[in-house]
Amino acid sequence: QTLAGTDAALTAKVNEKDDMKEIKTVLTDAQLEALRKLNACLLANAIETFHQRLRNEGFVIGGVHCLFPSLPPMVGYAATIRIRGSAPPTADGIYPDRTDWWDYILSLPAPRVVMVQDCATRPGLGSLLGAVHVNILRALGCDGAVTNGSVRDIPEAEALGFPLFASHVSVSHAYVHIIEIGGPVEIGGLKIQSGDLLHGDVHGVQSIPLDIAAQVPAVAAKIEAVEETLISVCRSSGFSLDKLRAAMAKAKY
Repeated sequence: QTLAGTDAALTAKVNEKDDMKEIKTVLTDAQLEALRKLNACLLANAIETFHQRLRNEGFVIGGVHCLFPSLPPMVGYAATIRIRGSAPPTADGIYPDRTDWWDYILSLPAPRVVMVQDCATRPGLGSLLGAVHVNILRALGCDGAVTNGSVRDIPEAEALGFPLFASHVSVSHAYVHIIEIGGPVEIGGLKIQSGDLLHGDVHGVQSIPLDIAAQVPAVAAKIEAVEETLISVCRSSGFSLDKLRAAMAKAKY
């Protein structure tokens, strides 16, 4: 596995700090842990009650899936990069290594989730994320990574307990190189800015509006209680449609 680089023909852009989205709200460890305890479906239901976005927005689709369903949910602030990797450089055979994106990751509050948009003509042909990089990212305080491209060294990442969400698995890094750091990315239909708060589990990845994030767990607890009541009616020996309709009529989030 080589580290990602740039070439003279396409100089990677590191966005100036002033151009990046300012993180106005940084959650406490307890608030982050409360979000990490929620499954993605319950979280999505809770976010809906705040009416901040349409119900068909705010989450990743398009074939990006969780590679390790047994791992607990990940939560973190988005560290965004854009890569290409399907075509070789015009000279020198390979792209030079670079490490400045690690400094960018550390400029964000922990925990971080690395969001990698593969902009190649053949996304997923080559992988940026493999055994070396997932260990680097874990050392840099990252809670997981998401890409519309590919990942590799799957057993090593799973043994590390490092959540990966991807569209493809590849054997090679091909000609992967970073073309932008810290700018907006779009993965599976979800538009992400540097510093956005993200959650991911077996169901998928979604963003959490920062201004409501601290309130979401309490709302989720109320929704869960309502759902448990309805489920208990369905599982009861005295189940009837009348009882179910009565319970539904009382159900309020």
